[in-house]
Amino acid sequence: MNHRSPHTAGLRRLSAAVVSPRLEPVLLTVTAAALTSGGIAWLIGDGSLADRFWGLGTLSAVVPAVAWVLSALRHGHAGVDLIAVLALAGTLAVHEYLAGALIALMLATGRTLEAAAQRRASHDLRTLLERAPRSARRRTDAGVATVPLAEVTAGDLLVVGPGEVVPVDGRVESVAAVLDESVLTGEPLQVERARDEMVRSGVVNAGGAFELRATATEQDSTYAGIVRLAQQAGAESAPVVRLADHYAAWFFPLSLSVAGLAWLISGSAVRAVAVLVVATPCPLLLAAPVAIVSGLSRASRLGVVIRDGGALENLGRARTCLLDKTGTLTRGRPRVLDVTAAPGLTPKEALRLAASLDQYSPHVLAQAIVDTARERRLQLSVPSDVTEEPGRGATGTVDGHRVSIGRLGPADARPTWARAVDNRALLDGAAVAWLTVDGRPAGAVLLRDPLRHDAPRTLRLLRAAGIQRLLMLTGDRSAPAHEVATVLGLDDVRAELGPADKVAAVRAERERAITVMVGDGVNDAPALAAADIGVAMGARGSTASSEAADIVLTTDRVDRLADAVTIAGRARRIAVQSALGGMLMSLAAMAAAAAGLLPPAAGALLQEGIDVAVILNALRALHVDHATRPAITPAAEALIHRFAAEHDELQDVLEAVRAAADRLSDAPGPAALAAVEETHRLLTERLLPHEHAEEHELYPALAPTLGGPEATATMSRAHTEIERLSRRIATHLQLARADGRLAPGQLDDLRSCLYGLNTVLRLHFTQEEENYFSLAP
Repeated sequence: MNHRSPHTAGLRRLSAAVVSPRLEPVLLTVTAAALTSGGIAWLIGDGSLADRFWGLGTLSAVVPAVAWVLSALRHGHAGVDLIAVLALAGTLAVHEYLAGALIALMLATGRTLEAAAQRRASHDLRTLLERAPRSARRRTDAGVATVPLAEVTAGDLLVVGPGEVVPVDGRVESVAAVLDESVLTGEPLQVERARDEMVRSGVVNAGGAFELRATATEQDSTYAGIVRLAQQAGAESAPVVRLADHYAAWFFPLSLSVAGLAWLISGSAVRAVAVLVVATPCPLLLAAPVAIVSGLSRASRLGVVIRDGGALENLGRARTCLLDKTGTLTRGRPRVLDVTAAPGLTPKEALRLAASLDQYSPHVLAQAIVDTARERRLQLSVPSDVTEEPGRGATGTVDGHRVSIGRLGPADARPTWARAVDNRALLDGAAVAWLTVDGRPAGAVLLRDPLRHDAPRTLRLLRAAGIQRLLMLTGDRSAPAHEVATVLGLDDVRAELGPADKVAAVRAERERAITVMVGDGVNDAPALAAADIGVAMGARGSTASSEAADIVLTTDRVDRLADAVTIAGRARRIAVQSALGGMLMSLAAMAAAAAGLLPPAAGALLQEGIDVAVILNALRALHVDHATRPAITPAAEALIHRFAAEHDELQDVLEAVRAAADRLSDAPGPAALAAVEETHRLLTERLLPHEHAEEHELYPALAPTLGGPEATATMSRAHTEIERLSRRIATHLQLARADGRLAPGQLDDLRSCLYGLNTVLRLHFTQEEENYFSLAP
């Protein structure tokens, strides 16, 4: 039985009533008004009235300060407010009301700033819970009826309609089910589950209605487990103690000792109060909140919402960063990697036919194909008689031909060029959408979720900001995950992980260092909550992951994470510098007060000066560190956007270069020569003018930002190599025209030129996108 005295219960109720979110601004208003009114009364010569105003201001702060101390003691630590309480009481006891009013104002100011830094705290996962299905459609002999999800038992036959969330774990009873499993795996590509394959709750039916045999109840299913993991992991994250309290453990007893000795030696209580007045830790109360609020403000301007000061402080001390792959390091949406066409058809025409048919399809791969065609400004035809079979693809009539786009059946004959596409898809970790025209394979579109342009630069900046260990956690297959990790230079990669596996990995890393977890999907929410700092990609990510996170990136740029780490580290350093500097000045003032050189009122005014110095220093956290994010001019930004758009438009030229080289390898006849001629035309009319404009417009505009012309010298050398290879190809064509054909002695060198040019162009484009284009917001 719990025996609590009425006195203890009363104190708990008092402190709970006093410590409220609206108290700090009210107290700040009252203390400021009391100090100002007392100052006016003193100026008109009414000292008695001034003392009454200042005394009221002091009294107004005593009760809240006592409540804050009691609240801190109940949580197991004595905060720096205890010195302020003693100083307030001391000034009232020795009638030093001006000193008391000044301390009250500083106490209210510090508390108000701290409350502002923590007001954004919110860690509930209500969106995760709201998304969970509440009912299911159960099929019985009497028909299909909607029942509460709690009534579903293992063995029930359920019907899952198009677009519905799978309510419980089960096995597919229909021929097949097309599912969007991104909510669990984070992967954007849809998957097909055949009869008797297992399906987890929480995934979305992306195809037609199918039947599901339940194998678990609601509580035993995957999605319910994710919710529980997020709740348990969130409970494990202890609240961060205020930065000021780290130093109070030794500052408080030191202050009492100096005040006691001063009283004992001098016999004057006023001298002891003077020591407590200058010892009142306003630098501690003000430095951390001002620096933290400044850091939060600076981060918010860059689209980084940090929910409380504790998250900012922890982020500044983090040494390990775990990153999800899909949507975090990659774009989270498939993009066309390459287009291959059968002999007699160009890649451009193959893409146009595929996009024309896919205009009416809701499939994520179809949308990527259509978007690419429109970026390349292809004229799409209007298809007719379009049908779509889930898991197989679309079929229709385009320009009088029967066209299909999707999968090839196992019985379909595959020509030699198609087998080469299969090999490349395996090597590149790409999905393939096959194009058939009038029943024959006519082309293939390779699609892959590409890396974000700003991902490599982000990881370099994270290491520069103090992150020592970078890991990837993903539900994707091992091969593509390791390829991404190799490109980015990650320290480790964990692939094929479920939500529980990610939580376990986060917990293991937390034992070594303060850990950041970055993700964007519902499957990442438990891991975000389990980390010391959870960071959600909020622009396109799951709302549940945003709710579970401490930090939300509201722009679709992962490099904002590096900005946030840099800002947090700088804000924390400034807070510590301000606090320690202010404390050293307070220690000097304490020595002067103990010697009788500073009366309480003068000590309070001196403390005001120290506070001003501390605040001005802490406000440096608002300033931009241009060393980590160079500032670019509006003109340079416009050029970046222009040339980035041209990169998208020039992808067909890069494909033509590779296709021409492939044609030379297959059959070096008139058709191959024509392909090389067309490639040379594209190089001359489109690619080389683009490279020339970059060299003479973009690079000079970026040079001042990057530190001078030498910063772009390596990229200029790539321009020279691109032009050299293009001229070499032109020379081969002149020789072929003179002879009427390609001579056998030309083939090896021409092939090398084309493959080499393709490699240089792709590397050059990637480097520009990562190093230059990622600078623009």
